[in-house]
Amino acid sequence: MPWQKVCNVQLKPCCKMAATIEELEEEIVDNFSLFDTWDEKYEYIIDLGKKLAPLDEVHKKEENKVRGCQSTVWLVADYSDGKVHFKADSDAVIVKGLISMLIKVLSDHSPDEILAAKLEFVDRIGMKTHLAQTRSNGLAAMVKQMKNFALAFKVQNESVQNN
Repeated sequence: MPWQKVCNVQLKPCCKMAATIEELEEEIVDNFSLFDTWDEKYEYIIDLGKKLAPLDEVHKKEENKVRGCQSTVWLVADYSDGKVHFKADSDAVIVKGLISMLIKVLSDHSPDEILAAKLEFVDRIGMKTHLAQTRSNGLAAMVKQMKNFALAFKVQNESVQNN
């Protein structure tokens, strides 16, 4: 991986079992702190996107597109065992890396945990100040859609429990 050759850094392993959203955010912040330049950080984001599990073509349809993104982003979610599980893809490499980070932090958590997530890592790694306005709007749209999925699963689950 080019960024590993350039930076020669040892990244923290990510996504340990049963990590909290805050712990996962902290791992991302720690990993980003190892890079000196934004070129290296962008290479890392692109590499994260390349490692994102492929989204089945059956999900790449209009109703799964995230509205508000300049690039095409498909996002799907399912709910099992009290946890929300996200999958996504994008036609833009940077955006694919961004959604990969969001999935890493939010997937496999309860709807309440997702809804309460402040996602401070985005500011802490400097992402908002280094993204073009359209990309920043797209990032906000992806977060909003993920939280909307969590809210829908929460309401659905409460409805089932009340019946």
